Amino acid sequence: MKLDAQKFHVKVLSTPEAHIVFMTGELDLGTAELFQSAVETIAAQKDVPLKLNMRELTYIDSTGIGIIVTLLKQRQDSNGLITAQEVPPKIRRLFDMTGLSQFLTVEGGGG
Repeated sequence: MKLDAQKFHVKVLSTPEAHIVFMTGELDLGTAELFQSAVETIAAQKDVPLKLNMRELTYIDSTGIGIIVTLLKQRQDSNGLITAQEVPPKIRRLFDMTGLSQFLTVEGGGG
């Protein structure tokens, strides 16, 4: 069985003002390692805000949520900001149900 890495893409845009992580597709057990490796270095730079752009994210499971929780924990001791941008409504509902919304700053809504 071959895992379909094509179902998820991550792109990081780093500026002096913020690191913006663009996610496309499905963030789940099969693609979590790709996401985690893309963000672990920039997450350590706590003086630069981290923005997770979810406009093109179609699905997230508990593994993906777990990585976001880990990022929040890594950055909370230094007040490192994490913002979720353009969160699609069904993913926003999941964040609300799991309580994650109260720990993330959410900008804009997805379509």
